[in-house]
Amino acid sequence: MYNEKLLREATALFPEIKKNKINECKCIDLKKDGDVIKRDPRPAYESIALKKDDSIILDFEDHYVGYLSLDLGYEGAHPDSPVLLRIRFAEREIELFEDASEYKGWVSPAWIEEEIIHVDIVPSVVKLDRRYSFRYVRIEVVDISSRFSLRVNDASLTAVSSAPDEALLPYYSSNELDREIDRVAVKTLHDCMQTVFEDGPKRDRRLWIGDLRIQALVNYVTYNMNDMVKSNLYLFGALTQEDGRVGACIFLDPKPEVDDTNMFDYSLFFIVILRDYYKRTGDKKAVLDLFDVCKRQIQLASNSLDERHVVRDSDVLGWCFVDWNLALNKQASAQGIFMYALEAAIELAQCVGDVLAEEEYAQLYLKLKEASNRFLYDVEKKLYVSGAESQISFASQIWMVLGGAMEGKAAERLFDRMEACPEAVTMVTPYMYHNYIDALIKIGKKDVAHRKMSKYWGGMVANSADTFWELYNPEKPNESPYGGTIVNSYCHAWSCGPAYFLRTYFNDTKDES
Repeated sequence: MYNEKLLREATALFPEIKKNKINECKCIDLKKDGDVIKRDPRPAYESIALKKDDSIILDFEDHYVGYLSLDLGYEGAHPDSPVLLRIRFAEREIELFEDASEYKGWVSPAWIEEEIIHVDIVPSVVKLDRRYSFRYVRIEVVDISSRFSLRVNDASLTAVSSAPDEALLPYYSSNELDREIDRVAVKTLHDCMQTVFEDGPKRDRRLWIGDLRIQALVNYVTYNMNDMVKSNLYLFGALTQEDGRVGACIFLDPKPEVDDTNMFDYSLFFIVILRDYYKRTGDKKAVLDLFDVCKRQIQLASNSLDERHVVRDSDVLGWCFVDWNLALNKQASAQGIFMYALEAAIELAQCVGDVLAEEEYAQLYLKLKEASNRFLYDVEKKLYVSGAESQISFASQIWMVLGGAMEGKAAERLFDRMEACPEAVTMVTPYMYHNYIDALIKIGKKDVAHRKMSKYWGGMVANSADTFWELYNPEKPNESPYGGTIVNSYCHAWSCGPAYFLRTYFNDTKDES
């Protein structure tokens, strides 16, 4: 379905892309010994003459999203042939040790950040047209005439983002690790803020609603680009699928278009994002414009309920994301997420004065809550179970608590049992860890939430993360579910949540003395 009015309002709110020229970079040497990467300085890159099979690695000393420019010169005889270059970009050093030609993963290798180019005229300035997400650049001379050598006289990049650096709200903490986690989380959001809130500037590079939910929360306490959140909400509202379902993501080019992917949970999160936006801005017009879209998501989700008011299992439910874990059964999580969205829908109905919708959603919420505790709670194990195999998982308990099926001291004891259950399926992504931290704070376990957050995101900091990653396994930091780190996203929006938690719940008062 297509709503031209909403689309016009969305595109009118697109932010300006700001450009920043970065000239400073160092030439380094990297060697890998097992899992350890040794880093040594090299002479200034301008002083290195490159022949066939020679290469240099440039370190821009922070993560950037942007466009590379190389000023190329030569020494020796006048160039009598083109120069063939392979240019590799990397967000982390580990990526430079993978051979792109050997990648066999299921994500398209077209995402690999590599250019093979001919430079016909030397000296010349080569400006790469494609936008890349990187800190490191490896420039390799694949072939060159024996009569001359190539020199890189200057390397620079034009970094791009719509985040207004001058508007960034300060964060105060006496805890050094908190300050560092906040810095990296903010940088993650910054580099994902382009025309829309991208999920990752390296791979996918589009607007995903699961990421937007977290990005919007972090934005409110950092850059406060609220019109950008509104623009993204209007895009989803304007470009729903044929049945009115909010799609999982939006493409921008060559024109805005909804993807054919839909997810049970992502569609419902549209309601939550709109509620959060309204609470932050008081923009009632946006709620009035988009409330019918919210109502349609409730209708569609209700079709997935059985006669007991339990969300049907995945064979009927379809794709419900929850976490990147193929072993995870999503039924109980979906039940909790539906309740979570209904609470937001009730608030929005109150905002627009839709009494009938408010009453309907309140009654439906109570039915789902009762069904959750009657049919999905195992009274012997005292944990929520999911699916035909009665699977126990962290995700099920977390979403039942976030959805309000269990509260207070009972929820605290539930989490204690979850932590002590050896068979519980654990979490895979920072995305699911975000919901875990949120649930811990909701049940009053702020100290535990802070400790868990520090350990998990602090683990990425300890692994020299400039930005936070799409996936992180503390036991195997270099793990890739895609078949290679060269397609891993190491700047991923759903990982920026610590900045929201730190600034909302762990923000020291500034010492004015």
